[in-house]
Amino acid sequence: MFYFNPRLKTVKDMFKKLYFVLVLSAAVACHAAPSKPIRVDGSNDLQPDARQNLVCKEVASLISKYNYKKVDLNDSLSAIIYDRYLKKIDPDHNYLLSSDVKAFANFKYQLDDDLKAGNLNDVFYIFNVFQKRYLDLIKYSLAHIDDNFDYNKNETFTYDREDLPYIATQKDMDELWLKRVKYDLLNLKIASPDMAKNKETLKKRYENLLSQSNKLSNQEVFQTFMDAFTEAVDPHTNYFNPFNAAQFNMEMSRSLEGIGATLTFENEYVTISTLVPGGPADKSHQLSPKDRIVGVAQGKDGEYQNVVGWRLDNAIALIRGPKGTTVKLQILPAGSSAGGKLKIVEIVRDKIVIQDELAKKEIRTYNSNGKTVKIGIIDIPAFYVDNNGMQAGDPNYHSTTRDVSRILDTLKNEHVDGIVLDLREDGGGSLAEAISLTGLFIKEGPVVQVKDTRAKIEIDSDDDPSIAYSGPLAILVDRFSASASEIFSGALQDYGRAVILGTQTYGKGSVQTEIDLDKVIDPSLADMVSKLTGTTKGRPTGSESTFGQLNLTIAKFYRITGNSTQRHGVTPDISFPSVIPLDKYGEDTEPSAMPFDVIPKSDYTKFGDLSGVIPQLKTLHDQRMATSDSYKYLLQDVADFKTHDAERSITLNEAQLKKQRDEDDQKTFDRDNLQRIALGLKPLKKGEVKPKNEDLDFVKIEAGQIMTDYININSKVTQVTPIQQ
Repeated sequence: MFYFNPRLKTVKDMFKKLYFVLVLSAAVACHAAPSKPIRVDGSNDLQPDARQNLVCKEVASLISKYNYKKVDLNDSLSAIIYDRYLKKIDPDHNYLLSSDVKAFANFKYQLDDDLKAGNLNDVFYIFNVFQKRYLDLIKYSLAHIDDNFDYNKNETFTYDREDLPYIATQKDMDELWLKRVKYDLLNLKIASPDMAKNKETLKKRYENLLSQSNKLSNQEVFQTFMDAFTEAVDPHTNYFNPFNAAQFNMEMSRSLEGIGATLTFENEYVTISTLVPGGPADKSHQLSPKDRIVGVAQGKDGEYQNVVGWRLDNAIALIRGPKGTTVKLQILPAGSSAGGKLKIVEIVRDKIVIQDELAKKEIRTYNSNGKTVKIGIIDIPAFYVDNNGMQAGDPNYHSTTRDVSRILDTLKNEHVDGIVLDLREDGGGSLAEAISLTGLFIKEGPVVQVKDTRAKIEIDSDDDPSIAYSGPLAILVDRFSASASEIFSGALQDYGRAVILGTQTYGKGSVQTEIDLDKVIDPSLADMVSKLTGTTKGRPTGSESTFGQLNLTIAKFYRITGNSTQRHGVTPDISFPSVIPLDKYGEDTEPSAMPFDVIPKSDYTKFGDLSGVIPQLKTLHDQRMATSDSYKYLLQDVADFKTHDAERSITLNEAQLKKQRDEDDQKTFDRDNLQRIALGLKPLKKGEVKPKNEDLDFVKIEAGQIMTDYININSKVTQVTPIQQ
């Protein structure tokens, strides 16, 4: 993803004006009562709260007025939102009956009006019908676990029904779910012949599904519908509820404020999985993995809230909080019984840096004509920046540019001959980081062009003439390299500064601004709505916001050549086969995505000319691949993935399924060993565990080999003396 902070004067002015409009419109809306909710017996009858109605209305207003696409909120868009919402709650048509969907038809062209009015009753009615079906079917499945199934019968279970029509009758639905129960038991039976134990295992699994569904709150329903709404407008305009907003900002900064523990949900308990080394929980020496959190209190004198049976995200929201604040936990120590004595642990929250998600390096050595070549590889998982740390003047705050700059200094001190930047699965992030990171490898010059809703084009440049690294450089990308990754790799390709390797990138060429709805909506309006509608005002927890966050598409970006990356992405100089299906993932597969277009190019001077060396590198690469077993296995992996991806059903005959599974397992085992041998590693025996930190990444290894070829062909190709264009 790619995000842009609204600090420009024009954006500030826009939202200053917008604030007064919102206050007025929201106050008026408080006096308009939405239609009454429709009750659904057999569901948990979840209903929207006043805040969600308010947020829904205001987000719809923001998107209608300020989204880059200028999409009208009308019946045509309503139909798209409706279809997306149904697909999100029942993607494989396994729960809703065709009669349910027929009854929903009245809502298909109503949702646009509901959004404008801040009326979520129709949305929640659809969900409650779905939940009734879901709960009934899980209960039906539980009742049939003890059935005597014939595992010698030749029949199949269709597990992927996405392209099939909704099921017409309850009888047909029951038959489908009987097959699902049979399939689940058959899977367990193939692994273990103890059917009594298998049935108990499956019973617990289904009971857990019931438990999780019963824990759903109106927040999850609201988030699901808002996803359907925003994605119908464009794929990258998103509303985040308060918890998801906190998660998003944590990922952007690669840090969070809390106790420094990874939590899981086990047997109705929020359970500690791991402790972050050096974090508050670790330093306390009072918590251990498998400890269960029973209660949470805010501050030294706060009252405990029992969190047994809570959804994990709701418990996390209580435990997280601002740096310097205190949280108290009631702990049931690992190994103690449910009735054991509780331990009280008091922890002062602190800032936690997620080290595993920061840029990191490795060095690979290659033999070239008797000479050892050292290639530094830098893995860049995202374009992140800790804005809070930066604004607070923290000298050790993390950002992609700062971290990569430090790594470059280390690699230069270790005398590497060339560097590969690995941007695979890097979904992007900060625009400012994409520009500043580009600046580490070029002299000053334009990096990206941005066109706003008024068609005004702004050129963002690197103004720092210093270069952190001027040696041979390659960038490795894949289908999930997006947005800021595409700005960065596209700019270095356009400057002739780096060889791009991998597969066509995602193609996200849009700009989003983060809007904290707490700063747009007056909190007193929520109180007014609560009083007028008789609902209870919610309580913010941890470090969460009250209303959540809207990431709004406000502009489109372009390469310095004038070409948009929208839909087209960045095309590598040397391509690899893609295990990720290009026809299923990428901007050009999104129905609501903006089109590709071109604007005038920037005035820039290339820093290198790779047109002569790339054909030579490609020839050497192709020659290696022609005789490479690893490359052959990669092609087979791509073909196998396509075969399995096309499958929609599976046999329920035990002998046939076991034979198929055994053959697949043996094929995978043999393939893994052949890949190990091809990479010069020792094959494994059956049951032998792979060594930790063992790297079987053939594509990364070959990227280093291409870099070695590059160095041998012409070490002066990546020059820093400008070439006039």
